[in-house]
Amino acid sequence: MSKETPCVAVCMIDPKTKLCFGCGRTLPEIARWHAMESTERLAVMALLPARMADAGLRPIAGSPKRA
Repeated sequence: MSKETPCVAVCMIDPKTKLCFGCGRTLPEIARWHAMESTERLAVMALLPARMADAGLRPIAGSPKRA
């Protein structure tokens, strides 16, 4: 798994916000993730903490990220 991923192996979408409980990405972002350029992935990752906070979601801890 790439270091450029917020994935914590908890893939559950909140029906209200349409965000993943584990990482805060949307389904379209998750689907396109591997096709995105590194700069786009990093830009999305920079937005995720604020996105989760704004939605009132707390990340669910998952499996540790692999390098």
